[in-house]
Amino acid sequence: MISVAETKRFARLHRKKHREAEKIFLAEGESVISEAPSPPLKTFSDPETVRKLSTLATPAGPVAAFSFLDRRLEDLLSTAERVLLLHGVQDPGNVGTAIRAAHAFGAGVALSKGCADLYNPKTVRGTMGSIFHVPIAREIETIELLDEAREHDFTPVAAVPEGGVPPRSMSDGKTLILVGAEGGGLPMEVVEACDERVTISSLAASLNAAVAAAILLHEAYSRVLP
Repeated sequence: MISVAETKRFARLHRKKHREAEKIFLAEGESVISEAPSPPLKTFSDPETVRKLSTLATPAGPVAAFSFLDRRLEDLLSTAERVLLLHGVQDPGNVGTAIRAAHAFGAGVALSKGCADLYNPKTVRGTMGSIFHVPIAREIETIELLDEAREHDFTPVAAVPEGGVPPRSMSDGKTLILVGAEGGGLPMEVVEACDERVTISSLAASLNAAVAAAILLHEAYSRVLP
């Protein structure tokens, strides 16, 4: 039986400062938790405890606590062939869905400073469990990343609303794809620091970050298929 004090301790993990202090985050729902390759630190299945720990109006099932999963940037660049950098994407649902796309298309993810927190419950839920499978670095300085990525033979490619090449014309090889938030996009200083620019043709005025990321990651991934 979980104590009141322990319930309060884990409920505090809804707030970023407490997650950072303990280096622990919560995942909710059997479909998400079951994706973890190793057992959680603790699992809560009692309905009353789940209600207190859940961030949903209608709790989705068990809640589990896991240690932080993010990697050092050096590790990410050393192991991935394709990396998605999200710059200033503040919507946790978009960040989570983009991580899901990176999992689908064999890419790593870097989150710039100013992005939604990787361990926000909405972000974790949006990944649908892919958070356990994708190498992710966070709190990245974008301009500094570009220089380091080039040292690892990556070509930085900026997604821009107009004036770029079509996705099929992106360079082959190790690719760093940079995507900004819908509406604001990437800052000009970031765009100008990239080696290439790519534009997705669309009848809509803009695409959200997760959709743009998925399209570009699929294009990069399709080139390595047999």
